[in-house]
This record gives sequence, structure tokens and C-alpha cells, in this order.
Amino acid sequence: MEHFFVLDGEKIPFTPGQTIMDAATTAGKYIPHLCYKEGLSAHGSCRMCVVKINNRHFASCTTKAADGLIVRNRTHEMTEGRRTSLQLLFVEGNHFCPSCERSGDCTLQATAYEMGMLTPRFDHFYPDRRLDASHPDIVLELNRCIQCELCVRASREIDGKNVFALAGRGMASHLIVNSETGLLGDSDFAATDYAARACPVGVFLKRTGNYGAPIGARTYDERAISTQATTASGADHASDVVEDERRALGEVASELETAR
Repeated sequence: MEHFFVLDGEKIPFTPGQTIMDAATTAGKYIPHLCYKEGLSAHGSCRMCVVKINNRHFASCTTKAADGLIVRNRTHEMTEGRRTSLQLLFVEGNHFCPSCERSGDCTLQATAYEMGMLTPRFDHFYPDRRLDASHPDIVLELNRCIQCELCVRASREIDGKNVFALAGRGMASHLIVNSETGLLGDSDFAATDYAARACPVGVFLKRTGNYGAPIGARTYDERAISTQATTASGADHASDVVEDERRALGEVASELETAR
């Protein structure tokens, strides 16, 4: 028996146990997100993937798909809400896209373009967070952290290390490193860890090799983020994603070793 729900007027097949986000991604349909990544447990904190079901709002990455659901994703109301959330994220951190090493490869930036965000709208907070340059291969630029906890989950679930966590509450919430000194260089983090690649913004910076891709050849230069939704299936694709990331990390490690 086939199972379907309706997403923006289109029937989306799913297998029991899949979330709306998983099923939509498998079908090649884009639902905006920042804290979701295939192969990692769902978190639902960024609220970018919130959809409307029966006039109620749900995070699509944590809501199970069910037969007969009518899901609204790309509506004016949803786009307006996502744009406002993005504007808040941009002013709560220091996100200066033209000079950022991740410009063109940044999920936050690409999502802002997708949602039609042209200005920050709100006053900038200009936080002064610590820059952690204690690690020989990676610099932590914490001013760019959007607290999606992807690195937290990647370190715990893929790398098996539990290097990162969030501490504090409200505006005082911040990323911390699990070491005696609180410094990345005193932890067991390695540049080849999946956590280094899971970040959707520019927090994890290689000491060498930044700005390597010219403008026009970066991830989102030619194709918008919404056109890069995967069409592979389920758990097999999640495993492939992690394996592809690990291969890329191996290349990073080789570059760093050569640079030394």
C-alpha cells in the first residue's frame, strides 16, 4: 500500500516513520532549513522548516508524515515568517557576506537569497564573541554561530567525540568546547571530523585554502539552494551524504598536511 501526503498541491509519497522533511527531500522538494541535515537526528530549533498543517504550525523535520495531510510550505505567510527569522539571525551575529570565507557556500546566505531577504531590517547587535585560534588546523569564528547545534550532533553521533555543546540561556546562549580550558586546541577535535563540515555558516575555518573557489564556481552561484534538493532515497542517501563528507574531509586533511 502506498502512502501519500499533499505538499503545496502535489502528492508526496512516504514510508511509515519518515518525517515530512525526509519525504519531501527524498521526492526532491525543498523545505527551507538550517538545523536539519540528513544522517543526523532532527532538532527542530531553527524553525525555518515550519509548515502549516490544518491551520497549525509544525516543524517538518520532526513531524511524522501521515496519509491525507495537507501541508503548506511555499506560501506568502510562510515566506514572510522565514524572512523575518533570517533577518533576526543576521543581526544577532556578525555576518558580513562579501568578506566571509564561506560566501557562496553558506546555507544561511543561500536561504536568505531564496527567501528574498535584501536588508537586515533590524538593528545590528554586533556581538563580541571569542575567536578560538588554539587549534593547529581550524579556527573557530564564534561570531558567526547561529546555534543550530549541527556540530554538536555531528560530533556526538558521527564522530563519537562529544566535543561541542550549547551553554547559557536566551541571548547569553553560546557554543562551548568540551575541554578543560574550553579551547578547541585542548580537545580531541580533528580537522577531519564531520562536525567541521556540518556547520551551515562560517564558524569552522581552515587555516589554509580559504577563498579557493572563484565567484561563479561556488556551491550556490549558479543554482539556488531550492534547486539542489536531493532526489536520492532515505537512509541509503543519508549514509552516502556522510561518506561523501568524510571523503571531502580526507582531502582537507591532506591539504593541511601539505601546507605544513
